[in-house]
Amino acid sequence: MADWPALVGPALAAVSQPVRLSSGALTLACSGPVAMELQHLAPQLAQRINAALGRVAVERFRFVQRAPGSAAARPPPRLAPVSLPARVESALADIASPELRAALERLARGVYRNRG
Repeated sequence: MADWPALVGPALAAVSQPVRLSSGALTLACSGPVAMELQHLAPQLAQRINAALGRVAVERFRFVQRAPGSAAARPPPRLAPVSLPARVESALADIASPELRAALERLARGVYRNRG
């Protein structure tokens, strides 16, 4: 969930934070009013998150209370960049759509990061 701001946008990322993903349930820390807004946006958020992960990982959301005005928990550490094998880089270079190429590159980096 290091890409939380990119997935939900800066406005929602400023008032919510993913806590845990377990058995298809994504737990989000947020204040009460934000939880209601996120609940309404749940289908779109799940679709964005699942598309970014390349699989159906989020099926439902669980909200935990965070005191209004409290500082967000420390953001997750940024992961070190992962270099991709030359054959993967060349295959990605052949993809015409910039959006598809970027999505596949994120997926590949996640795959190779988990192999290490």
